[in-house]
Amino acid sequence: MALSYKTRRRLSLLILVVGLPLYIVVAVTVVGLIDRPSIWLELLIYIGLGIVWAMPFKAVFKGVGQPDPDAPDSSQD
Repeated sequence: MALSYKTRRRLSLLILVVGLPLYIVVAVTVVGLIDRPSIWLELLIYIGLGIVWAMPFKAVFKGVGQPDPDAPDSSQD
């Protein structure tokens, strides 16, 4: 099922405004449960988690910053 451009824009905004802050809170909480690792290990964990959260949403974010491909072309007047 392909999502329309408008749906992808709305879904990406929802993911960034609601989902990302929740994911950050969960990631910090999980890392905080472990005894404080070295700063380099902690940095690697956060970088890994930062990459992992975006992978499922790659299709949603792809092309969102581009003009709407379904919009009527205004240059054909």
